Amino acid sequence: MIRHLASSIPSHLPADIALQLPQGQHLGQPDAPVKLSFSRWSGIARLKAGQIGALAEDYVEGKLQIEGAMRDVMRAVTKLLPGNPVASDMGWWSGLLQRARSLGAHTLAKDAAQVQFHYDVSDAFYALWLDPRQVYSCAYYRDFGDRSDTPTTLARAQEAKLDHICRKLMLQPGERLLDIGAGWGALLLWAAEHYGVDATGITLSKNQHAHVQQLIEEKGMGQRVRMELRDYRDMAEERPFDKISSVGMFEHVGRENMTAYFEKIMRLLAPGGMVLNHGITAGGLENRQLGAGMGDFIEKYIFPGGELLHVSAVIEHLSRAGLEMVDTENLRPHYARTLWDWSDALEARLDEARQVLAADGGPERAEKTLRAYRLYLAGSATSFEQGWLSLHQLLATRPSGDVRQLPAKGARSAYPFSRDYMYR
Repeated sequence: MIRHLASSIPSHLPADIALQLPQGQHLGQPDAPVKLSFSRWSGIARLKAGQIGALAEDYVEGKLQIEGAMRDVMRAVTKLLPGNPVASDMGWWSGLLQRARSLGAHTLAKDAAQVQFHYDVSDAFYALWLDPRQVYSCAYYRDFGDRSDTPTTLARAQEAKLDHICRKLMLQPGERLLDIGAGWGALLLWAAEHYGVDATGITLSKNQHAHVQQLIEEKGMGQRVRMELRDYRDMAEERPFDKISSVGMFEHVGRENMTAYFEKIMRLLAPGGMVLNHGITAGGLENRQLGAGMGDFIEKYIFPGGELLHVSAVIEHLSRAGLEMVDTENLRPHYARTLWDWSDALEARLDEARQVLAADGGPERAEKTLRAYRLYLAGSATSFEQGWLSLHQLLATRPSGDVRQLPAKGARSAYPFSRDYMYR
Protein backbone atom coordinates (compact mmCIF):
# COMPACT_ATOMS: atom_id res chain seq x y z
CA MET A 1 0.00 0.00 0.00
CA ILE A 2 2.76 2.46 0.97
CA ARG A 3 4.80 1.69 -2.16
CA HIS A 4 1.65 2.10 -4.27
CA LEU A 5 0.91 5.55 -2.80
CA ALA A 6 4.47 6.76 -3.12
CA SER A 7 4.87 5.49 -6.68
CA SER A 8 1.57 6.88 -7.88
CA ILE A 9 2.20 10.49 -6.88
CA PRO A 10 4.87 11.76 -9.34
CA SER A 11 2.65 11.55 -12.41
CA HIS A 12 0.04 13.72 -10.66
CA LEU A 13 2.39 16.09 -8.84
CA PRO A 14 2.48 19.70 -10.13
CA ALA A 15 5.99 20.99 -10.85
CA ASP A 16 5.71 23.72 -8.20
CA ILE A 17 5.14 21.24 -5.34
CA ALA A 18 7.71 19.08 -3.57
CA LEU A 19 6.84 16.37 -1.05
CA GLN A 20 8.56 14.83 1.93
CA LEU A 21 7.03 11.45 2.72
CA PRO A 22 6.61 10.05 6.25
CA GLN A 23 9.74 7.90 5.95
CA GLY A 24 11.83 10.84 4.76
CA GLN A 25 11.82 10.31 0.97
CA HIS A 26 11.65 13.45 -1.19
CA LEU A 27 9.60 13.79 -4.37
CA GLY A 28 9.47 16.69 -6.80
CA GLN A 29 11.89 19.48 -7.63
CA PRO A 30 14.21 20.52 -4.74
CA ASP A 31 13.65 24.21 -5.50
CA ALA A 32 9.85 23.98 -5.75
CA PRO A 33 8.21 27.06 -4.18
CA VAL A 34 5.86 24.87 -2.11
CA LYS A 35 6.88 21.92 0.05
CA LEU A 36 4.49 19.56 1.85
CA SER A 37 5.97 17.39 4.60
CA PHE A 38 3.77 14.52 5.74
CA SER A 39 4.04 12.71 9.06
CA ARG A 40 1.37 10.10 8.18
CA TRP A 41 0.61 8.05 5.10
CA SER A 42 -3.07 8.90 5.44
CA GLY A 43 -2.14 12.40 4.32
CA ILE A 44 -0.62 11.02 1.13
CA ALA A 45 -3.88 9.21 0.41
CA ARG A 46 -5.79 12.46 0.92
CA LEU A 47 -3.42 14.28 -1.42
CA LYS A 48 -3.88 11.63 -4.10
CA ALA A 49 -7.69 11.86 -3.73
CA GLY A 50 -7.69 15.67 -3.91
CA GLN A 51 -9.22 15.99 -0.42
CA ILE A 52 -8.09 19.57 0.09
CA GLY A 53 -10.19 20.15 3.18
CA ALA A 54 -8.76 17.09 4.93
CA LEU A 55 -5.22 18.22 4.05
CA ALA A 56 -6.01 21.64 5.53
CA GLU A 57 -7.20 19.94 8.72
CA ASP A 58 -3.97 17.91 8.87
CA TYR A 59 -2.02 21.17 8.61
CA VAL A 60 -3.97 22.81 11.42
CA GLU A 61 -3.55 19.74 13.63
CA GLY A 62 0.22 19.55 12.97
CA LYS A 63 0.15 16.35 10.90
CA LEU A 64 1.29 18.18 7.76
CA GLN A 65 3.85 20.95 7.42
CA ILE A 66 3.57 23.50 4.62
CA GLU A 67 6.50 25.63 3.50
CA GLY A 68 6.09 28.46 1.02
CA ALA A 69 4.36 31.80 0.54
CA MET A 70 0.58 31.58 0.84
CA ARG A 71 0.08 32.89 -2.69
CA ASP A 72 2.30 30.10 -4.04
CA VAL A 73 0.54 27.56 -1.84
CA MET A 74 -2.87 28.54 -3.19
CA ARG A 75 -1.72 28.45 -6.80
CA ALA A 76 -0.51 24.91 -6.16
CA VAL A 77 -3.72 23.89 -4.39
CA THR A 78 -5.87 24.76 -7.40
CA LYS A 79 -3.88 22.18 -9.39
CA LEU A 80 -4.62 19.45 -6.83
CA LEU A 81 -8.41 19.73 -7.03
CA PRO A 82 -10.11 16.69 -8.61
CA GLY A 83 -12.79 18.80 -10.28
CA ASN A 84 -14.94 21.90 -10.04
CA PRO A 85 -15.57 22.58 -6.32
CA VAL A 86 -18.88 24.30 -7.04
CA ALA A 87 -20.35 21.38 -8.97
CA SER A 88 -23.43 20.13 -7.16
CA ASP A 89 -23.57 16.58 -5.87
CA MET A 90 -26.82 17.16 -3.98
CA GLY A 91 -29.31 14.35 -4.47
CA TRP A 92 -32.77 14.52 -2.94
CA TRP A 93 -31.71 12.67 0.22
CA SER A 94 -28.64 14.76 0.94
CA GLY A 95 -30.66 17.87 0.19
CA LEU A 96 -33.28 16.81 2.74
CA LEU A 97 -30.59 16.22 5.35
CA GLN A 98 -29.10 19.64 4.65
CA ARG A 99 -32.49 21.28 5.15
CA ALA A 100 -32.96 19.55 8.49
CA ARG A 101 -29.46 20.50 9.53
CA SER A 102 -30.05 24.14 8.54
CA LEU A 103 -33.22 24.34 10.61
CA GLY A 104 -31.55 22.84 13.68
CA ALA A 105 -28.34 24.87 13.44
CA HIS A 106 -29.87 28.33 13.72
CA THR A 107 -31.66 28.64 17.02
CA LEU A 108 -31.08 31.85 18.97
CA ALA A 109 -28.64 30.11 21.31
CA LYS A 110 -26.73 28.27 18.58
CA ASP A 111 -26.37 31.35 16.39
CA ALA A 112 -24.98 33.33 19.32
CA ALA A 113 -22.46 30.59 20.11
CA GLN A 114 -21.44 30.26 16.46
CA VAL A 115 -20.91 33.99 16.00
CA GLN A 116 -18.88 34.21 19.20
CA PHE A 117 -16.76 31.22 18.10
CA HIS A 118 -15.51 33.27 15.14
CA TYR A 119 -15.68 36.93 16.08
CA ASP A 120 -14.58 36.63 19.71
CA VAL A 121 -11.26 34.93 18.92
CA SER A 122 -9.33 38.08 19.90
CA ASP A 123 -9.87 41.73 19.00
CA ALA A 124 -6.10 42.25 19.11
CA PHE A 125 -5.59 39.41 16.62
CA TYR A 126 -8.03 40.89 14.10
CA ALA A 127 -6.46 44.33 14.58
CA LEU A 128 -3.13 42.97 13.28
CA TRP A 129 -4.44 42.47 9.76
CA LEU A 130 -7.62 44.53 9.36
CA ASP A 131 -7.63 48.24 8.51
CA PRO A 132 -7.58 50.82 11.36
CA ARG A 133 -11.40 50.92 11.48
CA GLN A 134 -11.48 47.11 11.71
CA VAL A 135 -13.90 46.65 8.82
CA TYR A 136 -14.29 42.89 8.43
CA SER A 137 -16.04 42.69 5.05
CA CYS A 138 -15.35 43.25 1.36
CA ALA A 139 -13.72 46.60 0.56
CA TYR A 140 -14.42 48.74 -2.53
CA TYR A 141 -11.39 49.51 -4.70
CA ARG A 142 -11.89 52.39 -7.11
CA ASP A 143 -8.83 51.15 -9.00
CA PHE A 144 -7.00 47.84 -8.91
CA GLY A 145 -3.52 49.31 -9.12
CA ASP A 146 -2.71 48.37 -12.70
CA ARG A 147 -3.35 51.84 -14.16
CA SER A 148 -2.43 54.03 -11.20
CA ASP A 149 0.82 55.21 -9.65
CA THR A 150 -0.92 55.30 -6.26
CA PRO A 151 -2.88 52.05 -5.79
CA THR A 152 -5.76 52.20 -3.37
CA THR A 153 -4.79 51.10 0.13
CA LEU A 154 -6.97 48.74 2.15
CA ALA A 155 -7.85 51.55 4.57
CA ARG A 156 -9.04 53.86 1.79
CA ALA A 157 -10.89 51.02 0.05
CA GLN A 158 -12.79 50.25 3.25
CA GLU A 159 -13.74 53.90 3.70
CA ALA A 160 -14.88 53.93 0.07
CA LYS A 161 -17.05 50.87 0.80
CA LEU A 162 -18.62 52.51 3.85
CA ASP A 163 -19.44 55.61 1.81
CA HIS A 164 -20.67 53.55 -1.14
CA ILE A 165 -23.21 51.88 1.14
CA CYS A 166 -24.32 55.18 2.68
CA ARG A 167 -24.78 56.76 -0.75
CA LYS A 168 -26.70 53.75 -2.05
CA LEU A 169 -29.06 54.02 0.92
CA MET A 170 -29.46 57.78 0.31
CA LEU A 171 -28.90 58.46 4.02
CA GLN A 172 -30.21 61.82 5.23
CA PRO A 173 -29.68 63.69 8.53
CA GLY A 174 -32.10 62.56 11.21
CA GLU A 175 -33.06 59.29 9.54
CA ARG A 176 -33.11 56.15 11.68
CA LEU A 177 -30.61 53.54 10.49
CA LEU A 178 -30.39 49.94 11.70
CA ASP A 179 -27.14 48.07 11.04
CA ILE A 180 -27.66 44.32 11.46
CA GLY A 181 -24.41 42.60 12.41
CA ALA A 182 -22.57 45.87 13.01
CA GLY A 183 -19.15 44.31 13.61
CA TRP A 184 -16.63 46.67 15.18
CA GLY A 185 -18.88 49.64 14.41
CA ALA A 186 -17.24 51.17 11.33
CA LEU A 187 -20.40 51.63 9.22
CA LEU A 188 -22.47 52.63 12.24
CA LEU A 189 -20.09 55.44 13.17
CA TRP A 190 -19.34 56.49 9.58
CA ALA A 191 -23.04 56.92 8.85
CA ALA A 192 -23.59 58.96 12.02
CA GLU A 193 -20.50 61.15 11.59
CA HIS A 194 -20.74 61.80 7.84
CA TYR A 195 -24.49 61.57 7.17
CA GLY A 196 -26.04 62.68 10.45
CA VAL A 197 -28.28 59.66 10.99
CA ASP A 198 -29.57 58.24 14.25
CA ALA A 199 -27.84 54.84 14.19
CA THR A 200 -28.57 51.57 15.97
CA GLY A 201 -26.28 48.57 15.59
CA ILE A 202 -26.80 45.00 16.76
CA THR A 203 -24.38 42.11 17.15
CA LEU A 204 -24.13 38.71 18.84
CA SER A 205 -20.40 39.15 19.51
CA LYS A 206 -19.62 40.19 23.08
CA ASN A 207 -16.18 41.47 22.05
CA GLN A 208 -17.57 43.62 19.26
CA HIS A 209 -20.33 44.98 21.48
CA ALA A 210 -17.85 46.07 24.14
CA HIS A 211 -15.50 47.57 21.52
CA VAL A 212 -18.21 49.69 19.90
CA GLN A 213 -19.63 50.81 23.22
CA GLN A 214 -16.20 52.16 24.11
CA LEU A 215 -15.88 53.96 20.76
CA ILE A 216 -19.29 55.58 21.20
CA GLU A 217 -18.29 56.86 24.64
CA GLU A 218 -14.91 58.12 23.42
CA LYS A 219 -16.53 60.02 20.55
CA GLY A 220 -19.33 61.38 22.72
CA MET A 221 -21.99 60.05 20.35
CA GLY A 222 -24.25 58.32 22.84
CA GLN A 223 -27.22 60.57 21.97
CA ARG A 224 -27.53 59.28 18.41
CA VAL A 225 -25.52 56.04 18.20
CA ARG A 226 -26.20 52.88 20.16
CA MET A 227 -24.94 49.29 20.00
CA GLU A 228 -27.02 46.39 21.30
CA LEU A 229 -26.10 42.80 22.04
CA ARG A 230 -29.17 41.40 20.33
CA ASP A 231 -30.36 38.91 17.72
CA TYR A 232 -32.14 40.49 14.76
CA ARG A 233 -35.13 38.24 15.47
CA ASP A 234 -35.57 39.95 18.86
CA MET A 235 -35.77 43.49 17.47
CA ALA A 236 -38.97 45.38 18.35
CA GLU A 237 -41.06 46.42 15.35
CA GLU A 238 -43.11 49.29 16.82
CA ARG A 239 -40.85 52.04 15.38
CA PRO A 240 -39.73 51.02 11.88
CA PHE A 241 -36.38 52.25 10.59
CA ASP A 242 -35.98 54.50 7.56
CA LYS A 243 -32.97 52.56 6.29
CA ILE A 244 -31.41 49.17 7.12
CA SER A 245 -27.97 47.78 6.33
CA SER A 246 -26.76 44.23 6.78
CA VAL A 247 -23.09 43.73 5.90
CA GLY A 248 -21.34 40.36 6.14
CA MET A 249 -24.04 38.95 8.39
CA PHE A 250 -26.62 37.02 6.39
CA GLU A 251 -24.14 34.19 5.75
CA HIS A 252 -24.97 33.15 9.35
CA VAL A 253 -28.75 33.14 8.84
CA GLY A 254 -29.18 29.69 7.28
CA ARG A 255 -30.86 28.72 4.03
CA GLU A 256 -34.07 27.57 5.68
CA ASN A 257 -34.40 30.82 7.63
CA MET A 258 -33.72 33.14 4.69
CA THR A 259 -37.30 34.09 3.83
CA ALA A 260 -38.04 34.70 7.52
CA TYR A 261 -34.89 36.88 7.73
CA PHE A 262 -36.08 39.14 4.93
CA GLU A 263 -39.65 39.13 6.32
CA LYS A 264 -38.25 40.45 9.61
CA ILE A 265 -36.36 43.16 7.73
CA MET A 266 -39.58 44.01 5.89
CA ARG A 267 -41.38 44.53 9.21
CA LEU A 268 -38.48 46.56 10.65
CA LEU A 269 -38.43 48.86 7.61
CA ALA A 270 -40.75 51.83 7.18
CA PRO A 271 -42.92 51.86 4.03
CA GLY A 272 -40.86 53.39 1.24
CA GLY A 273 -37.63 52.65 3.13
CA MET A 274 -34.51 51.00 1.74
CA VAL A 275 -32.33 48.07 2.81
CA LEU A 276 -28.87 47.12 1.58
CA ASN A 277 -27.84 43.47 2.06
CA HIS A 278 -24.11 42.91 1.47
CA GLY A 279 -22.85 39.35 1.72
CA ILE A 280 -21.09 36.31 0.30
CA THR A 281 -23.02 34.24 -2.22
CA ALA A 282 -22.37 30.80 -3.67
CA GLY A 283 -20.59 30.46 -7.00
CA GLY A 284 -22.84 27.60 -8.11
CA LEU A 285 -26.60 27.36 -8.36
CA GLU A 286 -27.04 24.24 -6.25
CA ASN A 287 -23.92 23.69 -4.12
CA ARG A 288 -24.43 24.47 -0.45
CA GLN A 289 -20.70 24.64 0.34
CA LEU A 290 -17.38 24.29 -1.48
CA GLY A 291 -16.43 20.77 -2.53
CA ALA A 292 -13.23 18.75 -2.00
CA GLY A 293 -13.85 19.06 1.74
CA MET A 294 -13.10 22.80 1.77
CA GLY A 295 -16.57 23.68 3.04
CA ASP A 296 -16.24 21.13 5.85
CA PHE A 297 -12.95 22.72 6.90
CA ILE A 298 -14.51 26.20 7.05
CA GLU A 299 -17.45 24.81 9.03
CA LYS A 300 -15.17 23.19 11.62
CA TYR A 301 -12.47 25.80 12.09
CA ILE A 302 -13.82 29.17 10.94
CA PHE A 303 -17.57 29.67 10.44
CA PRO A 304 -19.70 27.00 12.14
CA GLY A 305 -23.25 27.23 10.87
CA GLY A 306 -22.39 29.32 7.82
CA GLU A 307 -24.51 28.67 4.72
CA LEU A 308 -24.29 30.26 1.28
CA LEU A 309 -26.92 30.71 -1.42
CA HIS A 310 -26.59 31.69 -5.05
CA VAL A 311 -27.62 35.30 -5.60
CA SER A 312 -30.65 34.18 -7.61
CA ALA A 313 -31.91 32.26 -4.57
CA VAL A 314 -31.26 35.25 -2.31
CA ILE A 315 -33.35 37.47 -4.57
CA GLU A 316 -36.13 34.87 -4.54
CA HIS A 317 -36.25 34.86 -0.71
CA LEU A 318 -36.10 38.66 -0.65
CA SER A 319 -38.99 38.86 -3.08
CA ARG A 320 -41.08 36.29 -1.18
CA ALA A 321 -40.78 38.57 1.85
CA GLY A 322 -42.40 41.42 -0.08
CA LEU A 323 -39.29 43.52 -0.69
CA GLU A 324 -38.54 44.88 -4.16
CA MET A 325 -34.98 44.43 -5.42
CA VAL A 326 -33.95 47.66 -7.18
CA ASP A 327 -30.18 47.27 -7.63
CA THR A 328 -27.67 44.40 -7.58
CA GLU A 329 -23.87 44.83 -7.69
CA ASN A 330 -21.32 42.02 -7.91
CA LEU A 331 -18.10 42.87 -6.02
CA ARG A 332 -16.39 39.47 -6.34
CA PRO A 333 -12.93 40.72 -7.50
CA HIS A 334 -13.05 43.37 -4.79
CA TYR A 335 -13.34 40.67 -2.15
CA ALA A 336 -10.49 38.68 -3.67
CA ARG A 337 -8.24 41.71 -3.33
CA THR A 338 -9.53 42.48 0.18
CA LEU A 339 -8.72 38.97 1.33
CA TRP A 340 -5.24 39.07 -0.21
CA ASP A 341 -4.64 42.36 1.58
CA TRP A 342 -5.70 40.71 4.85
CA SER A 343 -3.62 37.61 4.13
CA ASP A 344 -0.51 39.61 3.27
CA ALA A 345 -0.92 41.69 6.43
CA LEU A 346 -1.23 38.59 8.60
CA GLU A 347 1.73 36.87 6.92
CA ALA A 348 3.87 39.93 7.69
CA ARG A 349 3.04 39.69 11.41
CA LEU A 350 2.95 35.98 12.18
CA ASP A 351 5.13 36.19 15.30
CA GLU A 352 2.98 38.97 16.75
CA ALA A 353 -0.14 36.96 15.94
CA ARG A 354 1.21 33.94 17.82
CA GLN A 355 1.91 36.06 20.86
CA VAL A 356 -1.51 37.71 20.82
CA LEU A 357 -3.35 34.41 20.42
CA ALA A 358 -1.19 32.63 22.99
CA ALA A 359 -2.04 35.30 25.56
CA ASP A 360 -5.71 34.28 25.31
CA GLY A 361 -5.53 30.52 24.77
CA GLY A 362 -2.00 29.19 25.20
CA PRO A 363 0.65 28.36 22.56
CA GLU A 364 -0.88 25.13 21.22
CA ARG A 365 -4.31 26.61 20.61
CA ALA A 366 -2.68 29.77 19.24
CA GLU A 367 -0.75 27.81 16.61
CA LYS A 368 -3.87 25.94 15.49
CA THR A 369 -5.90 29.14 15.24
CA LEU A 370 -3.15 30.90 13.31
CA ARG A 371 -2.74 28.01 10.86
CA ALA A 372 -6.50 27.88 10.28
CA TYR A 373 -6.72 31.61 9.58
CA ARG A 374 -3.71 31.57 7.25
CA LEU A 375 -5.45 28.96 5.09
CA TYR A 376 -8.86 30.58 5.45
CA LEU A 377 -7.76 34.04 4.26
CA ALA A 378 -5.59 32.87 1.36
CA GLY A 379 -8.00 30.10 0.40
CA SER A 380 -10.95 32.46 0.40
CA ALA A 381 -9.04 34.96 -1.74
CA THR A 382 -8.38 32.19 -4.25
CA SER A 383 -12.03 31.09 -4.15
CA PHE A 384 -13.23 34.58 -5.08
CA GLU A 385 -10.62 34.87 -7.82
CA GLN A 386 -11.69 31.53 -9.29
CA GLY A 387 -15.41 32.36 -9.07
CA TRP A 388 -16.14 29.58 -6.56
CA LEU A 389 -17.53 32.24 -4.24
CA SER A 390 -19.06 35.62 -4.99
CA LEU A 391 -20.11 38.80 -3.17
CA HIS A 392 -23.23 40.81 -3.89
CA GLN A 393 -24.76 44.02 -2.65
CA LEU A 394 -28.53 43.89 -3.01
CA LEU A 395 -30.46 47.14 -2.63
CA ALA A 396 -34.18 46.68 -2.00
CA THR A 397 -37.16 48.73 -0.89
CA ARG A 398 -40.32 48.18 1.08
CA PRO A 399 -42.91 49.50 -1.38
CA SER A 400 -45.10 52.19 0.18
CA GLY A 401 -48.15 51.37 -1.91
CA ASP A 402 -48.45 54.99 -3.05
CA VAL A 403 -47.90 55.10 -6.81
CA ARG A 404 -47.90 58.91 -6.71
CA GLN A 405 -44.81 59.01 -4.47
CA LEU A 406 -41.86 60.89 -5.90
CA PRO A 407 -39.23 60.88 -7.37
CA ALA A 408 -40.95 58.94 -10.14
CA LYS A 409 -44.57 57.98 -10.59
CA GLY A 410 -44.88 54.39 -9.45
CA ALA A 411 -41.58 54.39 -7.55
CA ARG A 412 -43.39 53.67 -4.24
CA SER A 413 -40.12 54.46 -2.39
CA ALA A 414 -37.31 57.01 -2.17
CA TYR A 415 -35.28 55.10 -4.77
CA PRO A 416 -34.87 57.29 -7.90
CA PHE A 417 -34.59 54.34 -10.32
CA SER A 418 -31.33 55.74 -11.62
CA ARG A 419 -27.77 55.01 -10.51
CA ASP A 420 -26.50 58.53 -11.08
CA TYR A 421 -26.88 59.51 -7.42
CA MET A 422 -24.54 56.70 -6.29
CA TYR A 423 -21.50 58.04 -8.12
CA ARG A 424 -21.78 61.82 -7.84
